[in-house]
Amino acid sequence: MKNYARLLTLGLVLALGACGNGSSDSDEGSGKLDELQENGTINVGFANEPPYAYQNSESGELEGAAIDISQAVFSEMGIDNVEGRLTDWGELIPGVQAGQYDAVTAGMAIQPDRCDNALFAEPEMQYGEGLIVASGNPLNIHSYADIADNPDVTVALMEGTTQFEFLEEEGVDSSQFMSVGDIPGQLSAVQSGNADVTAATDATLRRAYESLDSDDIELVEDFEQPDIEGIPSFGAVAFNLEDEELREAYNEALETLKEDGTIDEVLDNAEGFTAEDNRVEVGEMTTEQLCAGE
Repeated sequence: MKNYARLLTLGLVLALGACGNGSSDSDEGSGKLDELQENGTINVGFANEPPYAYQNSESGELEGAAIDISQAVFSEMGIDNVEGRLTDWGELIPGVQAGQYDAVTAGMAIQPDRCDNALFAEPEMQYGEGLIVASGNPLNIHSYADIADNPDVTVALMEGTTQFEFLEEEGVDSSQFMSVGDIPGQLSAVQSGNADVTAATDATLRRAYESLDSDDIELVEDFEQPDIEGIPSFGAVAFNLEDEELREAYNEALETLKEDGTIDEVLDNAEGFTAEDNRVEVGEMTTEQLCAGE
């Protein structure tokens, strides 16, 4: 009889333990989103790349099209306060995976290799490429192919960006690359003559060029967009691989704001962007397609 009572007691303990574990798993699955909504604050990683995401040097406020879109979407989700953490571009995805911030808000292009290491939301903007050269364009560079055709050309690129792959696909040898830490470093390399050309997205280079206001360099206005996979690029917010519920909630809110015109309004009001040139309609291109390399 004592043995039966012990077995009954043990069974009750195990049953209660199992119920407790099930509840814990459920709480864990929804904990991140609930916590962010309760606190009303989300921390995002950004790389100080105008006009996508940057910190205003005078006000200290986060600005840029990617920031404005994410603030609108997070607000739709019930998270009104967006705080930023400045990070080198190449460390953005490792940082979100390490839990240093909750999301990457930098207009980051969705690429198959990046999809292995981060959970991307649906695309919220699209953009093309651009080039900056020395004033007068002495080497007559108008495309990535022109760089490939002249092995003596050195091109400055920001660490961790997609331009490395794009240029290699167009035939540029990796020995022609100069790796720098940020956008100002790219322009400085061309100004100083250490590099002949620099490449990035058109909006990034145009903003940096206009801000620098230098006669030593110029934007290649007749740049020929390469016909390769990944161009135009589609930018999105990226989350930790384990934060699927947070990503799905973001996607739902983003779709709502696309359909009611809010995202168009944000793009039209963002420096260097327009809804006509940069919008991504619902279903036009999906993260699943982009992660699959389609």
